[in-house]
Amino acid sequence: MKKNIAIIMGGFSSEAAISLKSGQVVFQHLPKEVYAAYCIHISKEKWVYVAPNDKEYPIHTSDFSVAINGETVHFDCVFNAIHGAPGEDGFIQAYLELLEIPHTSCAMYQAALTFNKRDCLNVLKAYDIPTAISYPLNKGDSVNAQEIIDRVGLPCFVKANRAGSSFGVTKVHKIEDLQSAIDIAFEQDDELIIEAFLDGTEVSVGVLRYKGEVLVLPITEIVSENDFFDYEAKYLGKSEEITPARISKVQEENVNHMAKKIYEVLNMDGFSRSEFIFKGDTPYFLEMNTVPGLTEESILPKQAACAGISLSDLFTNAIEEALAKND
Repeated sequence: MKKNIAIIMGGFSSEAAISLKSGQVVFQHLPKEVYAAYCIHISKEKWVYVAPNDKEYPIHTSDFSVAINGETVHFDCVFNAIHGAPGEDGFIQAYLELLEIPHTSCAMYQAALTFNKRDCLNVLKAYDIPTAISYPLNKGDSVNAQEIIDRVGLPCFVKANRAGSSFGVTKVHKIEDLQSAIDIAFEQDDELIIEAFLDGTEVSVGVLRYKGEVLVLPITEIVSENDFFDYEAKYLGKSEEITPARISKVQEENVNHMAKKIYEVLNMDGFSRSEFIFKGDTPYFLEMNTVPGLTEESILPKQAACAGISLSDLFTNAIEEALAKND
């Protein structure tokens, strides 16, 4: 008998449109002979199952079921393809865990922790993970531009603390541009982090639990046409993503070891994609995404393909790992 799989997509953040694309790719590549897949669109306005004919059926949030033509469908597993809130910040994980419904992403605490850049960096510092010098700022705090620059230097990055896809991120070259960058970041979040610029090769490393083992995927080198790996570079073709990365064997070993260590230290499950910048042979950790892009053009699926893992295998494994975890 086929298992009913809810593919949740959309969400509450600026990443909703990207998430809908990821969710559709998951739907297209799940083997139809094994799973009965349902596209569930989640927004602040409504939670609905969108049928192939575009007819919408409301989700019963009391038990995450849906009535279709008089028949109630319950789900054996939820495939989480929501980038940003509420799929990547712990809220959907907590909801599903309360309902005891298996899901493909990490647990609630891990999602909330990794979505909060400042908190994640602070936890990892205790495990000797190198990170950039940073300065925290909350909305309402007084801004002492000189104090900030004295600490992090120029250029620096101003980032929304809880946002993805480089929304709310600005690279600042002059002290007089700092305030406008802070204002942009506060449009995305009421907390931000200002980080020192690290001048080196940037890489993205996918890690997942594959067939019961933690697997580090081939490394991707990021070469942006823009000043940094911003939204245009990520989604509008303004970057070159080279897999496998053109790095030395020592660098490869170091970042593989560190990416796996971070995954295990944080007690992760499901997909993760972590960003690093090398200073010499040492990878400096920037952040982790726990619901990375899943389209054919996204980094993690390309890394999986380089490792000989098809999209169908990648997505099927995520579901089977989630089901096995809850046996």
